[in-house]
Formats: sequence, C-alpha cells, structure tokens
Amino acid sequence: MRLLYENARLVNEWLDRYGVKFGIYKDDNFIEQLFPFDAIPRIINEDKFAMLEKGLIQRVCALNLFLKDIYSSRCILRDKIIPEEFVYSSKGFLAECCGITPPKGIYSHISGIDLVEAPDGWYILEDNLRIPSGASYPMIAREITRSISPETFEKNKVCENRDYAFILSKMLEEVNCGGINVVLTPGRYNSAFFEHSYLAEKIGAVLAFAGDLEVVDGVVYYNTFNGKKQRVGAIYHRVSDEYMDPMVFQQNSVIGVPHLMEAYKKGNVALVNAPGNGIADDKGIYYFVPAMISYYLGEDAILKNAPTYLPFFKRDEKYILENIEKLVIKDVSEAGGYGVIFGQELSKEELNNLRNVIIDNPRRFIAQEVIDFLDLMVLDGDKTVPRKADLRAFVIHGKDIKVWKSGLTRFSRNPDSFVVNSSQGGGFKDTWIISQ
Repeated sequence: MRLLYENARLVNEWLDRYGVKFGIYKDDNFIEQLFPFDAIPRIINEDKFAMLEKGLIQRVCALNLFLKDIYSSRCILRDKIIPEEFVYSSKGFLAECCGITPPKGIYSHISGIDLVEAPDGWYILEDNLRIPSGASYPMIAREITRSISPETFEKNKVCENRDYAFILSKMLEEVNCGGINVVLTPGRYNSAFFEHSYLAEKIGAVLAFAGDLEVVDGVVYYNTFNGKKQRVGAIYHRVSDEYMDPMVFQQNSVIGVPHLMEAYKKGNVALVNAPGNGIADDKGIYYFVPAMISYYLGEDAILKNAPTYLPFFKRDEKYILENIEKLVIKDVSEAGGYGVIFGQELSKEELNNLRNVIIDNPRRFIAQEVIDFLDLMVLDGDKTVPRKADLRAFVIHGKDIKVWKSGLTRFSRNPDSFVVNSSQGGGFKDTWIISQ
C-alpha cells in the first residue's frame, strides 16, 4: 500500500488528464475543478458491510413503498403516520405524477444514501433519490490506482467495484420497455457531466442531449446521426424533474423532452429515477423514515437516523428554539452542503434572527444534533492528518435490491469543518470492502 501512497500525486494527475472534474457556478461563472483524491482508502470489513447492506436494503425498500403509496392510495396519510399537509407542501411532491405507476413498480432505481460512522455506530444523514451522483469517482479512481499500484490489490482482498456498471445496466434492462438505453444529460455545463459520459460508456448506453430525443405517438425515439430513429426503452435521466418535460413542468426548459411524460404515463419508457421522487428525499420527510419502515415492513429500522427535530411540530420547535446554539439547522430546499447552519458558530444576534426565521417558516427547516462522527486519516503533503468523512452508499433497485460493495467516501479538507461536499471544497477516497 505504501507505493499507492507514494503515487498519490500521480493519481490526481491522471484524474486531471482524464477530465475527472466537477463544475460549480460562482459569481455567474462556470468553473471546473478537480475533485481531490486521497490515496488512503476507507476500509470496511465484509462483516460490518453486511450489516450496512441489510439496513440499506430495508430503507430503500420502505422508501420505494412510500413513493408507490404517496402517488396512489396514500394510506400512510390516511392513517396519519405523516401529516398530509407536510407532504403536499413539499417542493418534491409532483401532483402530475399521481396515478402513474412506473415499469415494474420501481420508483427509486438508484439511491445514494449518505451515512457517517460515530463511536456508537452508523447514522443515516440523508436519502438521495432523485439524481444521486458520485459513483463514477471511486470507479475511475480504482481503475487508475490498479494501473499505478497493481501489487496493492494483489496483496489485499478488496471486493471488486468494477461490477457497478453491470449492476446498473442489468437494472436498466429489467425495467426497459423495449428499445435502447439512454443516459439523458442536461449538457456540458452540468456539474456532473463527466459522470454522465463515463457511466454511459461503461454501461453501453447512448449519451443523449434533449435535442437527440423526440416523442412520436407516445413513443420515445433517439435520432441517430444517419437520420434513422431508434426506439428508446429506458432513460437514465440526469435532468431535474422540473425541467424534464416543458409540456408538463417548466415551460421554458430547453434541456427537457416535450411529451416525455406522455410516453412515460403510457408505459412506453422507463424513467430512472422516477419523476416525483423528490418527496422521498425531502430533508423533512427524512424524519419519518423509521416510521415508514415500521408501517410498511413491520420492522424496526436497522440503521439509525441522526436525532432530528421538526419545527413543524410545536414540541420540536420549542426544543429547537431553546437549544439552537448546539444544533445543526438545515434548509430542506437546499443541497450540496448549502443551507447547513451550525448554531455554535453564530453570534447571539444571529441566533435570535435564525429563531425568528424558523418561527415564520417552520416547514422550511429541520434541526439535528451534531454527531461527532469519526475522523479518517488523509494525506497532507508528507504527513497524515484526521478529517471528517462520510460515505455515500449506492443501492440499485431492479428485480432485486443490491448494495454496491464500494461507495463514495467524501472528506473535509478543512480541519474545522463537518461539511464534506465537493461543492464545498471536499475531497474523496476509494472505499474498500475487505473480504475475509
């Protein structure tokens, strides 16, 4: 493994050469930057991973049942497990999706579940069920490190991670409605464009832009370069729901496909992930996932939520207002590490202002206890230093539910920060599942 550490800089040079970057908009400018790779892997033994795997499958199963329910019979609202006004006021709930059953009844085909490890076990921080990104980074990093230091992988029993492409393509074939598989990208200036092109290549799908697709008589076609049309059976879309079809959602969208929802509603194409999934990864709905698991599966949650409070409920609001200086406040409409406020970092005046905002907009926020999750060691020049890190686990739901034996470990490069997102300057590691 020493050789791998010694070549950490070379790995990042290769990543840069291959264009393994992400983009952010700053001051109205699109800036691409390297997602820094750290050569010290996160190591999880197979026994510990088996427990995570069981809990992740349970969680994704319950979330999929919730989505099916919320867009059809809404039993969970009728039985008052979740307040109905809490669901209908969510930006992620799309009334246009009511009554639509996706192929094979699967809503969340690809879930990115964010976890942290604390001294007393693992905690789920977020469920990402719309367009979870990041699988491409550990995939290509593993490719490069295998080339640079093959003996590292000969001496360590690391579970293979190159099977992600197979798992993903198999799932697409299982939900395919007859035709080719397509990865729909919003374009070159999307922050995750590298991932779109990389995954399309790995799974043997066509990388398509909105203008490459058209809907004729309720069927989606891909227009090839020679003028021929190919029927599309499944679309792994990387376009946000609200821009996917200008005939149904945002009318000014130029990155969507007109009448796509018509084809989807008729059962002529699978959309991966299903439109409307945003209700399930609303940070407020996260509060209710343990209750969902109990309601739909009759089981206790295997993996714990972080202790969370909703100001929507008066009892929770009272606790938040009285303890705000020691809590993390999250804006439910934000993502990518934005809208996260640590009470301990605010002045007395700022805390009072935040209290007033929460009182005026209780549905907009959740509050969580600060979890002092474990540090991982990262290389800093010629020495190692501890940094906060999380894990995004990828769960693929086709005929079966499978957890990828790898994942995206993100870490903060700031020694005083708990925020690990790439958009906030974080880096990433490979995640090794070590077989016995």
